[in-house]
Amino acid sequence: MISIFYRQGADILASRFETEFARLGKENVLWIDLLSPTGSEKKATEAFLGTEIQSRATAEEIESSSRFSETTSAIFANTNFLSPSADEMSEDAVSFTIVGDTLATLRDIPLRSFDQLQRRIQARPEQYENGWFIFASIMDQRVDLDADIIELMSKETSQFSRRINQKEDINEDFLLDINQLQENAMMVRENIVDKQRLITNILKSDRYPSRLEPRLNVLLQDISSLINHTNFNFERLEYLQETVVGLINLEQNDIMKVFTLISVLLMPATLLASFYGMNVKLPFADVPLAWLGILLLMILMVVGVLVVFRRRKML
Repeated sequence: MISIFYRQGADILASRFETEFARLGKENVLWIDLLSPTGSEKKATEAFLGTEIQSRATAEEIESSSRFSETTSAIFANTNFLSPSADEMSEDAVSFTIVGDTLATLRDIPLRSFDQLQRRIQARPEQYENGWFIFASIMDQRVDLDADIIELMSKETSQFSRRINQKEDINEDFLLDINQLQENAMMVRENIVDKQRLITNILKSDRYPSRLEPRLNVLLQDISSLINHTNFNFERLEYLQETVVGLINLEQNDIMKVFTLISVLLMPATLLASFYGMNVKLPFADVPLAWLGILLLMILMVVGVLVVFRRRKML
């Protein structure tokens, strides 16, 4: 699907047909949004811009050198947008191409930040002079959404902390939940750092409007704050993980302590029972009711060991 946003007088209109390129000039088109485009839609966009739109494989390239590039006619930038699900985070690649003052975006799934911006562009057209301002708005909204994700993760971390303080459900599953939240925190941090690198590269370019520089600098400051908050949250999760591991170890030690105590208490009595269980002539073997005396002696041994343990504060 293609969405073409172009200026007509004081308004910004939208079109869903690539045939509109035939009657539009580059100076009028602000933004071309390609959502899982057909071959004809992509080719029409490339012909209109006079440059090739990067493929999805290029947009998903990990190397930082491939995330941003600049030619004589265009700027190419790639980044990932996070989409939170029930337990995990998913990354969706978005490719930006800026030719002159026209922005083209390529993505494969619907994104809330894009949908909100499309409605806002037509409602407040005076705020968007060209594609550069739309790019800044996309980054701005994305940073706000990332801040919401980090806030939700902080709340989950606080819930984990309360459960630990209340000693509620401290088990291996709880430890795995903390580990999953750590993985999400690392993914969020990598995603935010990627946007920091992207905006920094834009600021190094001499093509963006100078009026946009203060806004981009504010975005960098917001991103730095989010990185610090994410680092703090990750350190807190590490502390909680170590606490849970310590509590699980203490619980296991208590269990082993009980088993050890039972074994030690019964050891003298077991030795005596084993002695009289031998098939040989033993003292008191022919005495009637001798087993009662032996049973009493076994009980006294158990009590004696228990008293010694208590006096030495080993219980």
